[in-house]
Amino acid sequence: MRVKFLSLLAAVALVAACETAPQDTGAGAATGANAAGSVRPGSQEDLVVNVGDRVFFGLDRYDLSPEARGTLDRQAQWLKSYPNVTVTMEGHADERGTREYNLALGERRANSVKNYLVAQGINSARVKVVSYGKERPAVLGSNEAAWAQNRRGVTVVD
Repeated sequence: MRVKFLSLLAAVALVAACETAPQDTGAGAATGANAAGSVRPGSQEDLVVNVGDRVFFGLDRYDLSPEARGTLDRQAQWLKSYPNVTVTMEGHADERGTREYNLALGERRANSVKNYLVAQGINSARVKVVSYGKERPAVLGSNEAAWAQNRRGVTVVD
């Protein structure tokens, strides 16, 4: 009897925990609503949707392009708006080169981004640095298009 009661209780709890997602009627586009309205301020999703979370680098380079500096200027403003948010800068490289070389290059890229944010007034204690080298490609493939997407610095909200 006890097993039947517990099974029934578990089934009720399971059904109660299920939630039906609201249907998209397409009315959002007509009323001007957008996905940003449902994004939690100060979250990773907020950073990605409203600012941009990554910058890209040239082959064997860790200097910041004008486009990268523009993205980082927006990130700095965003970080100033959320003073309690800390981030980790991930440095990445494409698949070419040795593991050791790419780990070092990824670290230089992440530090380049961190140094730029600090120069824009962000406390250095709020920005950690990690290098993944070529170990976490964003795009699979052995061509220039894939390599260009993998040579990146990514800002991740902690």
